[in-house]
Amino acid sequence: METVGLGFYFEDLPLGRQFKTVGRTVTEADIVNFINCIGMTEVLFTNLEFLKHESDIKGRVAPGSLVYCFAEGLLAQSTMQKTGYAFLGMDLKIEGPTFAGDTIHVECEVIESRPSKSRPGRGLVRTRNRVVKQDGTVVQIYTPLRMVKCRNS
Repeated sequence: METVGLGFYFEDLPLGRQFKTVGRTVTEADIVNFINCIGMTEVLFTNLEFLKHESDIKGRVAPGSLVYCFAEGLLAQSTMQKTGYAFLGMDLKIEGPTFAGDTIHVECEVIESRPSKSRPGRGLVRTRNRVVKQDGTVVQIYTPLRMVKCRNS
């Protein structure tokens, strides 16, 4: 019987392949739970009066690290189940804020894809991941390099 929901194998990720995830709305509860869980209790995330009167950012802003974590969650659910072996590094750029009520999705393009020289049955895949809000605004761009299982290994 076929198992559905498995991730992409190396062979499924040729150079230039593009895809996007489903969306996820960032909520007030997500922000509160995240900042309290990791101890990021700075006024930018905990003091609405500071946001109204002193901050350049107006509104209930989500930490960039929360947005990145949600993006990775969206990708893990749909592309890495049982095929993603290692996260090897990345570059990350924050392009703009994400607020409570924004819905994000991830648009991916494979920008590097090659067999691993040191690990048979594995491939190395780098994607350019653009985290996009409901209005089309790009809020983050990151380029993770991952080790991925080959189909027949």
